[in-house]
Amino acid sequence: MKTILDKEFKAYFTSPIGYVFMAFFLLIFGFYFTAINIYNSYGDYTNVLAALSSLLLFAIPLVTMRLLSEEKKNRTDQLLLTSPIHVKDIVLGKYFAAVSLFAITLIITMVQPAILMFFGNIPVGKILTCYLGYFLLGATLIAISLFISALTENQIISAIASIGLFLFLMLIDGLAVLIPKQRISSLVFLIIIVVLITLFIYFSIKDFYISSIIGLLGIGCVVVTYNLKGTLFDGLCTKILQWFSLFSRFENFTYGLLDIGAIVYYLSFIFIFLFLTNQTIEKRRWS
Repeated sequence: MKTILDKEFKAYFTSPIGYVFMAFFLLIFGFYFTAINIYNSYGDYTNVLAALSSLLLFAIPLVTMRLLSEEKKNRTDQLLLTSPIHVKDIVLGKYFAAVSLFAITLIITMVQPAILMFFGNIPVGKILTCYLGYFLLGATLIAISLFISALTENQIISAIASIGLFLFLMLIDGLAVLIPKQRISSLVFLIIIVVLITLFIYFSIKDFYISSIIGLLGIGCVVVTYNLKGTLFDGLCTKILQWFSLFSRFENFTYGLLDIGAIVYYLSFIFIFLFLTNQTIEKRRWS
């Protein structure tokens, strides 16, 4: 894993990507720091981090779009897949390379609250907690974007798909309010989810019979549960959508609250998408 990590991390600085990412990130942070803290003589730096959570929508795909899609396009992935290196080491090496670049860039921005500390008192604990939440949010989005990069050989498609998905995750709370809360709507919504999962499984394993069995069992479980205990379906669509709200869980960190539940949530998301990425590459390795 260390070999892959070192190779990928160095690659960021042998190409413009690493420099562009850091320059773009630090420039936007500097602008907001000047506008919010310096211009208004305001000592709470968490407002900058809270305002710039949306920056991750565009910055993260810049870092991850080439990690696996470029290997696939250039056919260099065949060298990796036929080497004695474990697939999980490839995935983890590339993931931690991207996370390291993000972490280093984030650490550099700490110069800004340090400047505020020099001129007066600032809520250090609150700012550090907000930084932790920001890092976890970014690390989670990197895992998701890495998975998307494993699905395509086109870097541009990888970046656009990541931005689209991130935008959906950011707007998901607003969408949840618009979703009907009736039981029948929840039933239809769950059936659609089962169908989508079935299609994903089919395109992953290319086995029509196994995919069909899984899909039918899933729909059967949903229908049986609906008939036995329909009250579970009241407002279920809203609850499901809100569960996928990555950005809303960051809010507690901006208030200085060390939300253990949110930390576990982010770590679980990271694990799931790294696992999916690993399985996607494993499938390609043996196909």
